[in-house]
Amino acid sequence: MKKIILILFLLLAVTGCSMKALNEENIDSNIKRLLSKKVKLYNVYYEGYKYYLPKGVTILEKEDYNAIMLDENQNKYYLYVDVISYYHKIKNDYKENKDSYYSKYLDYNKKNGYIQVDKVDGKYFIQYVYHYVKMEAYVSLADLGSTITNMSSILRSFSFHSKVLESLVGENKLDYKEEDYTLFKADSSKEAFLDVVEREETDRYKKDLEDEKIDLDE
Repeated sequence: MKKIILILFLLLAVTGCSMKALNEENIDSNIKRLLSKKVKLYNVYYEGYKYYLPKGVTILEKEDYNAIMLDENQNKYYLYVDVISYYHKIKNDYKENKDSYYSKYLDYNKKNGYIQVDKVDGKYFIQYVYHYVKMEAYVSLADLGSTITNMSSILRSFSFHSKVLESLVGENKLDYKEEDYTLFKADSSKEAFLDVVEREETDRYKKDLEDEKIDLDE
């Protein structure tokens, strides 16, 4: 009798997990399932905002409102929090791109954004914007589903502290002006933000080598 109960329990558990499991091959289904669900789970806290970092993703580097992350498949994610657009409540006017591998305007729980995936040199360049935060990655087809799932989990969890941000970037504190913000405009060219970040990393590496050489010479 105990064996029968145990078998039924295992079958129920497996069936339940299968029903709730995300299908990484179906981008639409994954995004809708993740973004439509409200979550209040955080494990990363910074001045003015907080968010949830899923298991397997770590922060390699953070500077101001930029961060570089690494997932368990050794893919790098580039993240930028646009607190200026948040403060000025800049509208997202993204138009879906029929020439992209995947392009979608997103609107869930009074938050909006977009995701655009372009095939570049045999891999996939992801630009994912949601609730004044942008993430980018350049991955293989095999890692496309898991990367979008991780990004969705991070972006949906972002929560801003308005009063803190107002003290940091408010009109009475800093002389910011409303202008034509281009951060959230999708760009699939080689001059996209991801390439800029990679060049900056290379320049930083070269500078570190030069500094080490100077130290050795001294």
